[in-house]
Amino acid sequence: MERPTTFWHLDVFSLFYNSIRRIVFWPMTKNSQYRDLFPGALEIMILQTLSKSPMHGYALAQHIKSVSADLLQIEEGSLYPALQRMLKAGWLASETGLSARKRPVRLFKLTEMGAKRLEQELSSFKKMFAGINRVLAISES
Repeated sequence: MERPTTFWHLDVFSLFYNSIRRIVFWPMTKNSQYRDLFPGALEIMILQTLSKSPMHGYALAQHIKSVSADLLQIEEGSLYPALQRMLKAGWLASETGLSARKRPVRLFKLTEMGAKRLEQELSSFKKMFAGINRVLAISES
């Protein structure tokens, strides 16, 4: 796939540290702009994806890219530090496994603590989005 000449970077502010993480967003328009993504977006996407099945880092990034219809592309410099923070927090566990090409990889899986965190975050984000939708609905009226 040929990479577009322009793209948006969505800044993701980490829940754990106040550092900026990058997710590349392929735009529908030619104008390159920067957009903030809500805090914890990368973490919740990782937790949700791993709630379905364990994956190695590259497969995780490719899954998110595919599910988002190629709109989100997680860069390695954001993904692997996030995975390490989530391992330290106890939300994920890892083990050695084999990739589809029979190469050794580190598989990440959701822990019970991670499942609880995912449930909390999903509830919080649903409330936040409900509030945003209410404001937008009033603004459109």
